[in-house]
Amino acid sequence: MTTLKRDIIETLSDRPRVAEAKFFTGKLLQLSDGILEVSQDMAEGIEFYLIQNGYVDRKKHIAQAYIDAANSQSLAALPEDLEPFKEQIQQLIDSVYTDAKLSSVVDDRGAKVNPLNANFEKREFKELWDRINRKAVYSVQFDSAELIDKCVVALNTDLRVKALQYVIQVGEQTAEQTHDQIKAGDGFKVRETSTQYDNNSVQSAVKYDLVGKIAEGTQLTRKIIAMILESIEASVLTQYRSNPESFIAEAARLTQEQKATVVVEHLSYDSLSETYDTDIFTDSQIKQEFSKAGEALKRHIYDYVVTDSKIERAFVNDLDTSSEVVVYAKLPKGFAISTPVGSYNPDWAISFKDGTVKHVYFVAETKGSLSSMQLRDIEKIKIECARKYFSEINRKINPHTVKYDVVNDYGKLMDIVGRR
Repeated sequence: MTTLKRDIIETLSDRPRVAEAKFFTGKLLQLSDGILEVSQDMAEGIEFYLIQNGYVDRKKHIAQAYIDAANSQSLAALPEDLEPFKEQIQQLIDSVYTDAKLSSVVDDRGAKVNPLNANFEKREFKELWDRINRKAVYSVQFDSAELIDKCVVALNTDLRVKALQYVIQVGEQTAEQTHDQIKAGDGFKVRETSTQYDNNSVQSAVKYDLVGKIAEGTQLTRKIIAMILESIEASVLTQYRSNPESFIAEAARLTQEQKATVVVEHLSYDSLSETYDTDIFTDSQIKQEFSKAGEALKRHIYDYVVTDSKIERAFVNDLDTSSEVVVYAKLPKGFAISTPVGSYNPDWAISFKDGTVKHVYFVAETKGSLSSMQLRDIEKIKIECARKYFSEINRKINPHTVKYDVVNDYGKLMDIVGRR
């Protein structure tokens, strides 16, 4: 049940639900020449009319048949003595509450489908799509010794395990407690807090598969992980004893970062004849919330676009008002580039007006910061993979056809594409 429907039901819950003579008797009908009180005989006539025409169920609740007939203005004629009061009697019947009426309620505040518009059919977008919709597979060839050397350096330099930390709180139960305090966990008042650290070796019955756990977290062989651990400094490896779980997690993270770096350095893409189908633009369109989307867009392939940040919202506003931009699209999740660290979905595809910029076709990734220091390692790797992917697509189709880069605003985008 939608929120709107629930609100309506709560608001109307005190309305009568049974359309029977008992309810109609004594009601006042507003006529042009005065007020008419519904008599017992008139009330029984209204009830009989509803039963005779199937407008109520066995419990005398208003049926869907009445709702449909009223909406199509095809209600059966009232008995002759009631016909002069047709409008007033229908209003009286309509005052009886029924769930059936809620089926036609549309919540414009809620989620709606966002269909493709005429921009999707523009020649400029089709030409852009034809240049980027080629699928590709990646391959990696590198020397294991190179990876082992890089991992050893990284672990010796950056692997630091935190000592086990214990927080001790001393308090007492409050004299008087309310139900809400107990429920919120406020029944005890903390008097003193102290933090203690333990740098000693952990003596535990728990047995850790050090090599196996790191191999599992990095998807490398046990042999390679064993060779890395054998080569790191003894003082670094000794940290394992004080906090095994932290050691495993940090060693796996650092090793995975080095693996990703080596993979990207030796990564290559091979384009396929297979392409992405345009169905990905409709298959991914589930109902979404557009209450804060603002006015319909002019140059986007959908009327509205859901943005992930203020950076993207400002970027959309600039694209939609730019005289250089013909059409643009927020690329759907179905457009995914395979990388060694997971699928990558670029943000935007943009087609500029021919003759206004050097790079007419552009694929953009929007980030708040362009500094590589502020991008997560996984993000940096995916971006570098995307550069190689589009380089291969350009090589296969036409050199320098599509430009790919990371931007933080429209100004940076225009700097890259270069005004003519």
